[in-house]
Amino acid sequence: MSIVTGSCLCESVGFECENSFTQFHLCHCIQCQKATGSAHASNLFIAPNKIKWLKGENLIKRYDVPNRSISSAFCTECGSGVPYLSGSGNTLVVPAGCLDGTPNIEAQDNIFCDEKAQWYDKAIHAKQFPKFPE
Repeated sequence: MSIVTGSCLCESVGFECENSFTQFHLCHCIQCQKATGSAHASNLFIAPNKIKWLKGENLIKRYDVPNRSISSAFCTECGSGVPYLSGSGNTLVVPAGCLDGTPNIEAQDNIFCDEKAQWYDKAIHAKQFPKFPE
């Protein structure tokens, strides 16, 4: 069994989980855009019992979008997204960006593309730089 670790930006929250993710979706819905401040959420899914919190679990705050089955969880120190249980409690949702390593699966699809940010398609073809351009 392979293990992958993860943390928030300030490293106050840390965890490890089995690297046996079953789903990996890039969600372009408006709520995920708002929750991430980006074009889409990049979420991995795994069974809830596959995580072990190493530190900072008490620093996690959860927000459930009213009248929707969308949630987010974040470190109260730095605001970075961290894993959380789905509303049903049957799935652990792990933001891909909080992992320190590479997940066992690649993104499977882009979902809710009807709500995709209008600037997204052009942005993925914009100039690329190895660091901040001077």
